[in-house]
Amino acid sequence: MIKLKLGLVFLAAVSASSAASAADVARSRFGKLPDGRNVEAITLTNSRGAKARIITYGAAIQTLIVPDRNGQMADVTLGYPTMEGYLAKSEYFGATVGRVANRIAKGRFKLGGRTYQTPINNGPNALHGGTRGFDKVLWEVVEVKEGPTASVTLRYVSPHMDQGYPGMLTTTATYALGDDSNTLAIDYYARTDRPTVVNLSNHAYWNLAGEGSSESILGHLMTIPADHFTPVDSTLIPTGEFRRVEGTAFDFRRPTAIGARVRNADQQIVYGKGYDHNWVVDRRIAREPRLLARVEEPTSGRVLEVLSNQPGIQFYSGNFLDATIVGKAGKLYRQGDAIVLEPQMFPDAPNRPQFGSVRLNPRETYHNRILFRFSTSAAR
Repeated sequence: MIKLKLGLVFLAAVSASSAASAADVARSRFGKLPDGRNVEAITLTNSRGAKARIITYGAAIQTLIVPDRNGQMADVTLGYPTMEGYLAKSEYFGATVGRVANRIAKGRFKLGGRTYQTPINNGPNALHGGTRGFDKVLWEVVEVKEGPTASVTLRYVSPHMDQGYPGMLTTTATYALGDDSNTLAIDYYARTDRPTVVNLSNHAYWNLAGEGSSESILGHLMTIPADHFTPVDSTLIPTGEFRRVEGTAFDFRRPTAIGARVRNADQQIVYGKGYDHNWVVDRRIAREPRLLARVEEPTSGRVLEVLSNQPGIQFYSGNFLDATIVGKAGKLYRQGDAIVLEPQMFPDAPNRPQFGSVRLNPRETYHNRILFRFSTSAAR
């Protein structure tokens, strides 16, 4: 009898310990769309205190809370406190962007001998899938899980010729936060019923000092392990060239403050009003995620590493944040208050064969795996 009681006590202790260390999921209402449909928020939390809130509008990261080197928690991604902000001026905060992330020249591309036209929404070009891309639609929650890894899977079915793109595309986005590390993993999968083009990514804005901090990102130390980038024309469409970073403002092969050269009179910086370019880490999709960028905020010690199986990363230095948006902390978002790091195939790839193919055929599966891995560095 004593042995049985001891055994039950032991099992209860193990169960309690497992529950305490498990990552949790909570669901709540975030707001409503104009047509009355509810927008949900799914919050993933691990025992280290890291917390990611995902909303079903745009399958977007609305909050990402991680500790600094002293254990102080802060929300490090930009966003709105309520649904009304996302509807008024989205800015792609934390959103899933597609069908084709980044820009397509004049919104046109050829596929199978036919020319397709997508909406023009960025100067003379198409950006992030069009006027109603994947960032501006309501995704369906298809699965939530808790345990060693907490996750939510969302789905959106884009009909044939949605925003001018051929094929019915079924896309899922799975966000996962493990209990063993402060890593938010995103898995984008897509399948089509006819040939189309696909290039999905996430458009989170990061400030490792905190989204309401008075510190800009100019002092963040950036590392991008790329020997080349793709220069652009005055409308931010790639010229087709692979240009070496050596000797330019685009050389981040060693840790460099983002603000060190962002005011250089380099014509590329002039075109983008800062950085808004694609770095070429490789020319091919990899089997497993590899490091595309590392960012460190020296004061807090927070470090963000971005890994993906994709070959390129778009680095945007928040050039068009213009102090017209009030964020979650009640502060204005100004130019240079955040950076965006989007793992992707290269911009305008549908029109640039040398950039690699973004074509997706029936019975094929598109996959972009992204890891946002957070840690801390020692004081310098």
